Amino acid sequence: MLTLILGNALWQLVQQSDWVSKLVLLILAGMSVLCWAIFFYKLILLRIKKKQLGRAIKSVQEAETLDTILTLVSEQNGTVPGYFLSRNLGFLKSQLERAQAEVNGLSLAQHELVQQHMYQVTDDMVQAEESYLPVLQTCAHVAPLLGLFGTVWGLVHSFIRISQQQSADIATVAPGIAEALITTLAGLMVAIPALIMFNYLTVQVRRVEQQLVRLAERFGFLVQRLFVK
Repeated sequence: MLTLILGNALWQLVQQSDWVSKLVLLILAGMSVLCWAIFFYKLILLRIKKKQLGRAIKSVQEAETLDTILTLVSEQNGTVPGYFLSRNLGFLKSQLERAQAEVNGLSLAQHELVQQHMYQVTDDMVQAEESYLPVLQTCAHVAPLLGLFGTVWGLVHSFIRISQQQSADIATVAPGIAEALITTLAGLMVAIPALIMFNYLTVQVRRVEQQLVRLAERFGFLVQRLFVK
């Protein structure tokens, strides 16, 4: 692969191209590095978070008291489920203090507020997990157009050279066209992986969302069983 990229013919075409084509290739190279960095960063984080959520869902499902949840929050401090549970526990405590629910229990309206808060927290967390994904989507859409721009620019200059040399034989035409097509090739080499990365990470984010919804349902069931009277 390295021999293909640095081979004499291909490398000479890059060197012979004008500054605009080189600038396009440089931008595409930067976009490629950015896409791969985002992909591996998000991939590692999402896998860790899915494991954390899986363990938390099981723990909440087996919980019988609110003290168990408090212990789980302290153990999961700094993790996704720990953040989710701490935010919802804080809101739950405010509702309990407001209604003196230790004695009277939560009203149905208050329980509804707790559920709405849980789903709002879930939506906020899912939105945070989708960060950087638009960058991949933008690169997948922009890279082919940027490559096409470089190709059109190169073809225009190739035809100008042909008119200046007043010759249209294959030996004159082929190098210029090859130079122009390099940017299209580079654009596709950025766009295709970026689109695959975007779709794959979107699926992983949806799975994290499903786990957050399950955690919210388990927590909501526990709150209903303990406090709604």
